[in-house]
Amino acid sequence: MFVLILIVVLFGLGFLNPLWWVAAAVLVFGATRHGRDRGGGWIRGDGSDLGEYRDYENRRDRLDRWDRRYSRQHRARWRREDRRDHERRG
Repeated sequence: MFVLILIVVLFGLGFLNPLWWVAAAVLVFGATRHGRDRGGGWIRGDGSDLGEYRDYENRRDRLDRWDRRYSRQHRARWRREDRRDHERRG
C-alpha cells in the first residue's frame, strides 16, 4: 500500500519536475517485476495466485501438526499423568 501511495505522490510531483515521473515509472516497474517473497509481484498479469495457495498450504500443514500434537489421545494421556501426579502428592 505504501508503494502505491508513493507512486501517486511521485506522479504528482512530476508536474514540477519530469524526473519525478521517471522515479514513479521505476517504482511501477519494480513493483510489477519483483515479487514480495514468492508468487510474483503484487501486480500479476497472468492471474496466478501461487502465493495465496502456498499460504494456504503452510497454514494447513501447521494445523495438521497441531492436531497430531494435541489430539484427543494425547489429552487423555496428559490427564492420566496429571491424576498420577496428584495421587502421589496426596
